[in-house]
Formats: sequence, structure tokens, C-alpha cells
Amino acid sequence: METHIHDLQALFAQLGLDDDETAIDRYIAKHRPLKDTIKLHEAAFWSPSQAVFLEQSKAHDADWAEIVDELDAMLRG
Repeated sequence: METHIHDLQALFAQLGLDDDETAIDRYIAKHRPLKDTIKLHEAAFWSPSQAVFLEQSKAHDADWAEIVDELDAMLRG
């Protein structure tokens, strides 16, 4: 089984969001802090398809799971 290491820019591109460093920083600043009672994929700012991708990435321990965890931590900080 081949695994891929994805970075934050690749995740933002996969989610259909602007993926340059400045855009990522702005996005995170705009949407943080995410309450501890809300799962990442349940946050109101995701589109339905983005939410499904994030949920499945974690549920299936996909190649994306590690970077999704990193995004989750950044949004809660």
C-alpha cells in the first residue's frame, strides 16, 4: 500500500480553497477558534463536500488524516 505525505497547501487545494500561504493564514485566522464541542467536519464554514472529505479522511485514516489533524489543531489554537 502506497501512502502519500500531504501538506497544508495540498489540503487547501483539495478542498477547493486558495492555497497560497497568505490565504491559508487568513482562512485560519478568520475561522478560529473552533469550539472544542464541534468536530472539525461539523464546522459551519465548510461546504457539504468539504465536510464529507474531512470526515472521511479521518474516519478511514486516509493519507490526508495527518494534515487534517494539523488543520484541526490550527483552527482550535
